[in-house]
Amino acid sequence: MSDLSQETGRAPRDGASPEDAAVIQRLSVLDRFLPVWIIAAMALGLLLGRGVDGLDDALSKVEVGSVSLPIAIGLLVMMYPVLAKVRYDELGHVTGDRKLLVSSIVLNWLIGPALMFALAWLLLPELPEYRTGLIIVGLARCIAMVLIWNDLACGDGEAAAILVALNAVFQIIAFAGLGYFYLELLPGWLDLDETGLDVSVWGIAKSVLIFLGIPLLAGFLTRVVGERAKGREWYESRFLPKIGPAALYGLLFTIIILFALQGDTITNQPLDVARIAVPLLAYFALMWTGSFVLGYRLRMTYPRTTALAFTAAGNNFELAIAVAIGVFGVTSGEALAGVVGPLIEVPVLVALVYVALWARRRYYPTDGSRGAIS
Repeated sequence: MSDLSQETGRAPRDGASPEDAAVIQRLSVLDRFLPVWIIAAMALGLLLGRGVDGLDDALSKVEVGSVSLPIAIGLLVMMYPVLAKVRYDELGHVTGDRKLLVSSIVLNWLIGPALMFALAWLLLPELPEYRTGLIIVGLARCIAMVLIWNDLACGDGEAAAILVALNAVFQIIAFAGLGYFYLELLPGWLDLDETGLDVSVWGIAKSVLIFLGIPLLAGFLTRVVGERAKGREWYESRFLPKIGPAALYGLLFTIIILFALQGDTITNQPLDVARIAVPLLAYFALMWTGSFVLGYRLRMTYPRTTALAFTAAGNNFELAIAVAIGVFGVTSGEALAGVVGPLIEVPVLVALVYVALWARRRYYPTDGSRGAIS
């Protein structure tokens, strides 16, 4: 997705938090109106779906990993800029803070997927495609978009970047296995598997390798080559802002195509988007609040607690959409559930920025160290 302007910097940490009134203004124009762009892309997609005959056949002429070439390009374009932003050379530094490392792993890879699984089955028991799509969203852990929310909330930027890099690498290793566990094995063990869902571990792994592995390698090589040639300051202040908007363009292009192909389903069942939104809202609220409370109870500083909370609550919707399309198809309910994700995530996490800044004044009244609850 689009990148926060490098010139904004951090708001001052002293005083009565004047940044509270300027959170939205500190977002770039693209990020500030992201829900508007997503809604516009949905509307345009619906119009194309009604006006262009044979679109499905045209898109399926050439495929990459069972995904049509135009959509595959859109997915790769939206993944690459956020992965080019990650500071991979700092990945090893997180081991110096064992509390942060262990807490992040537990929240991201144990609590998060389990919570989304429970919410999806509880709130969408009769909608198996949307339920499966949300479970895939729960497995796709945070990516560089959360660095924006963490920065706005004055969290620890280095810690957040390291956790994002850790999650990006870990997803290549663990996503397919966890997908098979939550989509195939666990429903059977709990006697919930009423739909006969047959999930291919290789199908999930192939989508992850293509749509996360390729842009991850490209992002890593871009950073290494760019920093060696021009230095980190040039790379982060000049190069990243130029490629950042491409992620949003890729996302919007993918949304247009998805809604063009799903127009009949959406117009015939207009409440489906609202049904998908409910578990997402519950998920963001529970994950962020639980993570923030955990960091506070573990006596982490405010910046570290905030980084932990946003990296645990955020999800990699780009990867979720790619996996859903690659495994279940572009017209599937699973893909639609992934597309609804960023529409809900952006306004909710912006609201949580304000909550974080309030919590800093309430529970961290001095220099970012833990204060006493009064």
